[in-house]
Amino acid sequence: MSYQDDIKALTNLREAQRGKWAAISPENAARMRAQNRFKTGLDIAKYTAKIMRDDMAAYDADTAQYTQSLGCWHGFIGQQKLISIKKHFGTTKRRYLYLSGWMVAALRSEFGPLPDQSMHEKTTVSGLIGELYTFLRQADAWELNHLFRDLEDAQKAGDNARADELIAKIDNHETHVVPIIADIDAGFGNAEATYLLAKQMIEAGACCIQIENQVSDEKQCGHQDGKVTVPHEDFLAKINAVRYAFLELGVEDGVIVARTDSLGAGLTQKIAVTNEPGDLGDQYNSFLDGDEIVSASDIDNGDVVIKQNGKLVKVKRLASGLFQFKPGTGEDRVVLDCITSLQNGADLLWIETEKPHVGQIAAMVNRIREVCPDAKLVYNNSPSFNWTLNFRQQVFDAWEKEGKDVSAYERAKLMSAEYDDTELGQLADEWTRNFQRDGAREAGIFHHLITLPTYHTAALSTDSLAKGYFGDQGMLAYVEGVQRREIREGIATVRHQDMAGSNIGDDHKEFFHGEAALKAGGKDNTMNQFG
Repeated sequence: MSYQDDIKALTNLREAQRGKWAAISPENAARMRAQNRFKTGLDIAKYTAKIMRDDMAAYDADTAQYTQSLGCWHGFIGQQKLISIKKHFGTTKRRYLYLSGWMVAALRSEFGPLPDQSMHEKTTVSGLIGELYTFLRQADAWELNHLFRDLEDAQKAGDNARADELIAKIDNHETHVVPIIADIDAGFGNAEATYLLAKQMIEAGACCIQIENQVSDEKQCGHQDGKVTVPHEDFLAKINAVRYAFLELGVEDGVIVARTDSLGAGLTQKIAVTNEPGDLGDQYNSFLDGDEIVSASDIDNGDVVIKQNGKLVKVKRLASGLFQFKPGTGEDRVVLDCITSLQNGADLLWIETEKPHVGQIAAMVNRIREVCPDAKLVYNNSPSFNWTLNFRQQVFDAWEKEGKDVSAYERAKLMSAEYDDTELGQLADEWTRNFQRDGAREAGIFHHLITLPTYHTAALSTDSLAKGYFGDQGMLAYVEGVQRREIREGIATVRHQDMAGSNIGDDHKEFFHGEAALKAGGKDNTMNQFG
């Protein structure tokens, strides 16, 4: 419904009250409605799920239409990201938010900073989703509030053309609310626990949930050692649990991202159930490391024996009770994981790799697409990678393979600043610049995200300010490094009272109190110094 149509409907509603609502302005009520488009988290989940599905279809038609996100650990960070995107690009299309379990553990737990091992309070995840959307909805209200104030000024000045232009902008306002890909880790327990948490996350607004195939109580960051995977039947039960949560809440096109950590995981918690050769359990067990049994004397007390490829094998088990996979089977296990997940209800894949290498990713995706032609990835452009060193080494290796002279470069020390302006260094930067485009085109990457960028930017900017402010620069460190840049680069937070909702509150006071309103934005408000 347009702004003007809403005014007419509210006018009729007020008149039906026979004077009881005489103090209520239909214009003000319509304005408040426009500034609060989404009433519940489920409204958001349904709206953003359709966006993701449309984007997935657009990518299938044209791989240049890939999507991106940055991980955000606070509502304000997510809000400022979307405001910045709208300012620089004019639209939020194909830009999402990512909610990282790592950052929840490190920054949001009541226990204080924790490693990425699913030890934080599970409700913190849904709480952060709700917080992010609260701030994004406030960004809508803030932006629209400026449009409505400008509309009032135009109407008071009798500038009908300007007023019509502003009404059109209000009616066609693009929301800051975008899809969130939300990390449920390994499901925080059994399938029932996964279902209950998924419901909370969806009710908070999540249209897309990412779940990984590690053991819940042994979960590790994907870029650390000691990862333990579960048999497919256990993982598929959790995918089913998430799907049921979506369906129960009416988000029929909710998106599930199935993440496999098998490339870097050498252990499993248990042997899969198998009923006949070649079934899924048997395929999983075929990767287990072990020694063939020649006679009964080869079996010691406590040994576990399975039939593998027609032979009896004593499976290698660690002191922890965990079982070991055969070395070099990681890629094969990844391919099986991904095919199995897509065939059993997942929509997108996440393959956690040890380096950002388009060729490596594409090799696995091409094998998956032999069975599932529309397979698409969500890929972690992780800060755990040393991007500079990785891409310089990739260029070095490519040159060496081509027979080009690389004697001027020392491969192990390519991170050194002495290589920054060299031909190799500049080409590596170009490869880095094109990584997302190349990955989308060649390796099936639909969505590129950086999991932890705002963790690092907060640390870096704070270090810069602290160094100057507590050093010789004093107040100039803030003025020159922060405020002057905010003013000149048009960053809205320079008027922080307005950004936090002061003007919205003033307008509400006028709606509620009329001429008796005590407003904060008068001549003595120091924010007026910023125009």
